[in-house]
Amino acid sequence: MELSLPAELHHPLAWSVVQELGHVLNDASVSEKLPTVFRPVSPPPYLNGGPGEFLSWVIESEYNYIDPAWIAKELQARIPSPVDDLSCWPDASLEAGLRPED
Repeated sequence: MELSLPAELHHPLAWSVVQELGHVLNDASVSEKLPTVFRPVSPPPYLNGGPGEFLSWVIESEYNYIDPAWIAKELQARIPSPVDDLSCWPDASLEAGLRPED
């Protein structure tokens, strides 16, 4: 299974979301490791353009088959909730004094 996600890099919480998904999907717990890998993918930048247009993220399974509904359930249990409430997400980039255009 592979799920591709576009990256909205200019959103102020973009990197907070990437950090949260990377933590949960790659190594949330030694004793409860999910059989998933979250990683960036891109075509060659010299052929296409920058990350704003062509960078995306994929969630891959380390198993031949894994139920996407189970992955969704695990994410819902471990990421800020409600997911569409921006005030629930930590905004590390703004706390560090960085802005999306930096």
